Amino acid sequence: MPALLPTSFTAQIRWIGRVSDREAALQSQALDRAMLRFGGIGGEAHGGVTRPSCSRVVSQHPRGTEIANVRQLSVLSAEEIAEIAARMGLDALEPALMGASLVIEGIPGFTHVPPSSRLQAPSGATLVVDMENRPCMLPARPIEQAHEGHGKGFKSAAEGRRGVTAWVEREGEIALGDVLTLHVPDQPAWAHLAAARGA
Repeated sequence: MPALLPTSFTAQIRWIGRVSDREAALQSQALDRAMLRFGGIGGEAHGGVTRPSCSRVVSQHPRGTEIANVRQLSVLSAEEIAEIAARMGLDALEPALMGASLVIEGIPGFTHVPPSSRLQAPSGATLVVDMENRPCMLPARPIEQAHEGHGKGFKSAAEGRRGVTAWVEREGEIALGDVLTLHVPDQPAWAHLAAARGA
């Protein structure tokens, strides 16, 4: 029995983006297609096989320690972006303002798919889901510039809806309209999770 199971869930790529210079702006530039390499999307500021550790893993590594980069791409769902926009009082929210790498449509509750799930494209290109991408205030500034008075509401509106981070397991091309297949780990949820959280 394989450790990863193909599912009947698929998602269509609705948007592809690249952040060229995160110091200049978080906002991503729209692309029609992208080549996924082992370091992520070419020219992507969040790309690379390794990265310096940040506040998200300070409990495990001193800040700035070189670690494997499992945050090469930010993948969001169109359905959850629509929910975020509605909670912010907006008709729509542009993926570029959130620094998105991919926006996909078709997988329910996408932000909470199991870590280590795979999204596989027709080319064979495969992304591994690291974990939920917790919302932060970085998108607030570009959102505020585009939608005055709404930027500060992003973090709370995006809680549980911010998508996932992912890294490239197999290289290949992706394009708008491609259908990705979801593969999930064949294992039960850990029974001791509540105890590990101290609940």
